[in-house]
Amino acid sequence: MPTQSIASPQLWLVSVAVLLGLLALDFVLTRRPHDVGMREAVGWSAFYLALPAAFAVYVWLAHGGQAGIEFVTGYVVEKSLSVDNLFVFMLLLTAFAVPGPLVQRVLLYGIAGALVLRALFIAAGAALLAAGSWAFLLFGAVLVVTAAKVLRDALRHEEERAGPGEPRATRLLRRLMPVTDDYAGARLTVRRAGRRALTPMALVVAAVFLTDVVFAVDSVPAVYGVTSDPYLVFATNAFALLGLRALYFVLRNALRRLRHLNHGLAVILAFIGAKLVLHWAHTVWPGVPDVPTAASLAVIVLTLAVVTVTSLRRPRPAG
Repeated sequence: MPTQSIASPQLWLVSVAVLLGLLALDFVLTRRPHDVGMREAVGWSAFYLALPAAFAVYVWLAHGGQAGIEFVTGYVVEKSLSVDNLFVFMLLLTAFAVPGPLVQRVLLYGIAGALVLRALFIAAGAALLAAGSWAFLLFGAVLVVTAAKVLRDALRHEEERAGPGEPRATRLLRRLMPVTDDYAGARLTVRRAGRRALTPMALVVAAVFLTDVVFAVDSVPAVYGVTSDPYLVFATNAFALLGLRALYFVLRNALRRLRHLNHGLAVILAFIGAKLVLHWAHTVWPGVPDVPTAASLAVIVLTLAVVTVTSLRRPRPAG
């Protein structure tokens, strides 16, 4: 893992400008809520897959094969974690009975919130790594504990993944302000009987933001297990998140069939956690082996392939 970033200040500025431009484009596209058809979703998904592919080629040619492999590996990790993120979004959208035309706007709010949180966590992670190699040990411990929790939850809900209850924060919002019974388009607040009231849209957006916090705690240490370059960490998170809105509509029927996904994510998180611990030990005792990034990519891709095949071959539950 390189200790020096590949990014110049100019590259940072261009990257942030492109990211903001793509987010602005998405907000324009969702200004008029509508049901997203498969053709539209597949088209945008292809676009958001082509972007990181082109960027990987640029990184490889401009900064070398090691940086290119680290970006691809980090992107695969973040994309696999984001699919589980989508499943939680799907449960929340169902729990709050979000109308079909509003789903893409809720997802976009969630993506924007996730990008902000990831930026904060990435900066904090970079500061920790600058403070000393012990940060790798800390990140590794976080990922191993998270992997154990993910596996425990996967085994507990092996037959039926339970939907999340309403978060405490949204229950608190209900106490602080009145909440309407019906949606008012994409509006978060409306005026009723002379008082400002929240709409259910505001509650589901708040719930999505809370899940963003949880996923940021998991995903940022995971990608720091692949590369210590904050720019590559930022790029992998940005590219993985940008395409989630379109990917949701492509995968929403398949998501329920990926019943072994959490088992695979637990393996991946545990593997990266062990990799980070070994990397820390390598900085202290050079004789300890350091896992190559190419080997990490092979393990991650193989794990995802196995859980996808076993999930799709598993008979659907009755009903």
